[in-house]
Amino acid sequence: MAPSVRARSLGKASFGPAFSKLKTSTYIDNPRPSVSLSPSHFIRTLSWNASGTFIATGAVDRTLRVWNPERTNVRNSTELKGLGGAVERVQFHPFNEAELATCAQDGTVKLWDVRTKAGVGEIKVAGTPFTLAWKPDGTEFVVGTKENNLIRVDRTAMRPIVEYQQPVQTNQCVFDWAGKYLFVTNGDGCVKILDYPSFQAKHTLNAHTSSCFTLSMSPSGEYLAIGGGDALVSLWDTQDWICVRTLDLVEGPVKSVDFAFDGSYIVAGADEEKKLQIAHVESGEIVHSIDLTQPAPQVAWHPFRYALAYSADKEGLKIVGAMN
Repeated sequence: MAPSVRARSLGKASFGPAFSKLKTSTYIDNPRPSVSLSPSHFIRTLSWNASGTFIATGAVDRTLRVWNPERTNVRNSTELKGLGGAVERVQFHPFNEAELATCAQDGTVKLWDVRTKAGVGEIKVAGTPFTLAWKPDGTEFVVGTKENNLIRVDRTAMRPIVEYQQPVQTNQCVFDWAGKYLFVTNGDGCVKILDYPSFQAKHTLNAHTSSCFTLSMSPSGEYLAIGGGDALVSLWDTQDWICVRTLDLVEGPVKSVDFAFDGSYIVAGADEEKKLQIAHVESGEIVHSIDLTQPAPQVAWHPFRYALAYSADKEGLKIVGAMN
């Protein structure tokens, strides 16, 4: 996959016919004997790097792997070893294509050089870190724990700067493009817009009738998509902070949501849905559906083209359009 070539955007009428012709590639790991309470090799998290040349996956059984999208055989991938617990989150650096950050259940947050397979930084945090968001300039990142703490981390020194206690459950957070605001999902159905780095609340979006689990900022910064436990995705205008439409893309709680590289299309993943539905952002119309044999809770678009990665439970990682 040529990382520097941005694909041509497709209009609503053209997208479905073009996307339906793309091949689906399957990347199957070699499950190891269980080292935790769960024997599952279920992929819990995935992330493309900035150039789209690598995609990282993290599993419940501590397997952390970096794949070359053009080579499906596990022998052509890179396994990063040394985690002491299930992988909760993987997230590539905003522009350093070889640097990966991970959170694990044992409380460790690590930075890796995926080319040398070496760890390049590590901190231990109180509680269980399970979400992570890079500041757009790559100088800091924020770690969220299951104990509702948000931890601001200096990337160079690899040390916590400050911890901020959230009053309710926090499931995911993302920055705006400038790094001035942090968007945080809450267990009460709201999304808080926090000033960064003060963590002072600036605005609250009453987004869903139950917990908000995931959110994604469109590439242009025009929209914020929020996925909730009510099986809906709400789409918010970031200028006026009004909900412009609600999308019914899955059955069951929405566990991930992502915009295509051009911001024209959106997809969501869920634990209970054996189908991926791609919607046109401006109209809300479903333009393509992918039938699945296993639910796909985690979805992620390639940064430069219409290639869609998703987790597929026992079937491992799948990418539509990786070889095209």
